[in-house]
Amino acid sequence: MVSTFNDSNSFLFTSESVTEGHPDKVCDQISDAILDSVLAQDPNARVACETCVTTGLVIIMGEMTTKTYVDIPDIVRSTLKNIGYTDAEFGIDYNTCGVMVSVKEQSPEISSAVSKSLEARQSKNENENETIGAGDQGMMVGYACNETAELMPLPISLAHKLTRKLAEVRKSSTLNYLRPDGKSQVTVEYSHGKPKRIHTIILSAQHSPDVKYDQLEKELRSFVIEPIIPKSMIDEFTEIKINPSGLFVLGGPNADTGLTGRKILVDTYGGSARHGGGAFSGKDPTKVDRSGAYAARHVAKNLVAAGIAERAEVQISYAIGMAKPISVSVETFGTSNLSDDKISEIVNTYFDLRPQAIINNMNLRNPIFGPTASYGHFGRDDLDLPWESIDIAQLIKEHL
Repeated sequence: MVSTFNDSNSFLFTSESVTEGHPDKVCDQISDAILDSVLAQDPNARVACETCVTTGLVIIMGEMTTKTYVDIPDIVRSTLKNIGYTDAEFGIDYNTCGVMVSVKEQSPEISSAVSKSLEARQSKNENENETIGAGDQGMMVGYACNETAELMPLPISLAHKLTRKLAEVRKSSTLNYLRPDGKSQVTVEYSHGKPKRIHTIILSAQHSPDVKYDQLEKELRSFVIEPIIPKSMIDEFTEIKINPSGLFVLGGPNADTGLTGRKILVDTYGGSARHGGGAFSGKDPTKVDRSGAYAARHVAKNLVAAGIAERAEVQISYAIGMAKPISVSVETFGTSNLSDDKISEIVNTYFDLRPQAIINNMNLRNPIFGPTASYGHFGRDDLDLPWESIDIAQLIKEHL
């Protein structure tokens, strides 16, 4: 290959995505399906549900405190069926797999700290937005940039669109030899900080044993890659690799054990931003791993949408049992003309980052989480997600 690097301001950046049939994503979807089923009947439930899958077996673990009952094995089987795991040859069979459940109640110490925040316990004046405390300590990161219409980094945006398209042509039987497991990877060359061209595309798709590679390669280019990747971003040096391992017949939980929360960069920004380390799926909104990360994205996206910066990374940190964040910081990577103090003033004026306020403002006690468990939690143009709203951007513009 001829090198495309001719100046020191060029660099490559890669992000990956996986289909809903990838074992780790299967677990995320099961965990969130259980969460949604509980929240639909008990909006105040506390749920921290993790899933593990392997050949012929699904294990549900975690803590749950709720007034309702849900049929967990039935939810597991329904989720597997919707993904497309209807035959053991595909990786697992929804109808015949074993399901083990080991779920206990939330720790009473954690429960009491979350139910009534430290501020509420110390104050005589009730404040609704300080009713609950953060469900854990930690830091959450949100990010936005102006590389795409949805204000997401281009590599992860394209990677997700490729895997969504791969699932679409499988489920519509356009390519009826495809099976649920699959991956994509997109490498973008940047010049002076801006996307310049697509350097490499990798697409791996599980398939039936009777399809020939030439057919697979040709049709994945035609039905998946070409409808998604802008022609203007591809040149003679762009490499496209389809199933570089060769055969991909054995897949899903039959080929790889899956676990909830093991695709945290796929869930967020593809590595373009830092990550606090907390996973999302299976957690109710009192867990700031989830709600705090959604709030941080909301802040970052509105700052970029308002023209404050071309890129913004927001970090929020919490202490368990406390309502007010310990710290809030914004990094604009030299793309803003405003001072740090001015940006802090804007964030403090327009965004309430206490857990109860986040839950109320985004209506997070509703069963809306299942669809986020595959193809990313951010930049979803196919979903109406409250943290993706740019409702504050106009207020910020007027403020300035």
